[in-house]
Amino acid sequence: MISQKEGADNETARLPEWLKTSLPKEKSFFKLRALVEKSRLNTVCESASCPNIGECWDAGTLTLMILGDSCSRACRFCDVPTGDLTTPSPEEPENVAGILSQLNLRYAVITSVDRDDLADGGACHWAKTLSAIRKRCGDLKLEALIPDFRGNEDNLKMVCDARPDVLAHNIETVESLQSWARPQSKYSWSLKALETAAGRFGLVAKSGLMLGLGEKKAEVAQTMKDLLSVGCRILSLGQYLRPSRNHMRVVEFISPAMFAEYKAIGEALGFDHVEAGPLVRSSYRADRQAQSAGIGME
Repeated sequence: MISQKEGADNETARLPEWLKTSLPKEKSFFKLRALVEKSRLNTVCESASCPNIGECWDAGTLTLMILGDSCSRACRFCDVPTGDLTTPSPEEPENVAGILSQLNLRYAVITSVDRDDLADGGACHWAKTLSAIRKRCGDLKLEALIPDFRGNEDNLKMVCDARPDVLAHNIETVESLQSWARPQSKYSWSLKALETAAGRFGLVAKSGLMLGLGEKKAEVAQTMKDLLSVGCRILSLGQYLRPSRNHMRVVEFISPAMFAEYKAIGEALGFDHVEAGPLVRSSYRADRQAQSAGIGME
């Protein structure tokens, strides 16, 4: 297999049939888009160029992104802009809670950019947002898809103390590719975030991997074992798609059959749920994933 560092380049290759998506067509998509634009809130669906935006917004679900739309890190796979960091809006926690109270959802995912420029990495803002949502949307199940906070336990504690129903953090890729894909992050920081959530606070922990970056099958299996060892119960596996020529190249398009095999491996190892497929992203069908781990939807 050609490695990422050797410069495999499939950007001009025609996408396999299984990676094609349909255009949004339901009224709910346009209603959600109008509401998000009016509220000036950020969604990871748009900022990260998620291929499932049509399906998810048609179904009336979305993932809100707090702490701005620019990141303090420059991961080589991510389409979120770097730099131009602004002071977090003190009104954002209530604004997010307000928009969720209008959507009549059973389950919502909140995520954020990395904010290493802030003393607490944005942890206090995270806690205020989750608390505000709890007050306004008492029956809503919440998933917090958090940064690694550089493995800082005090900052992780602030978020975990707000008691999201699911604490998610994506490890993104296998250990051998971490320094290439996420030069400002560490594999150990990701494992620490999940271990703190699951082991110290008893939260349902969840993570995700991108495939197609040049990883080997044995490395994917080892990453699964590493995640299980720190208490991770839910895993998502999806195909990496290159956002632009400035990002990491796609080394391989993983077939649906191979995703099915990875799903079987993960389930055999002991995950409560493995969501695997070419277009899967960590928030895709997040409510169903949570149900598999025992999170009830009243």
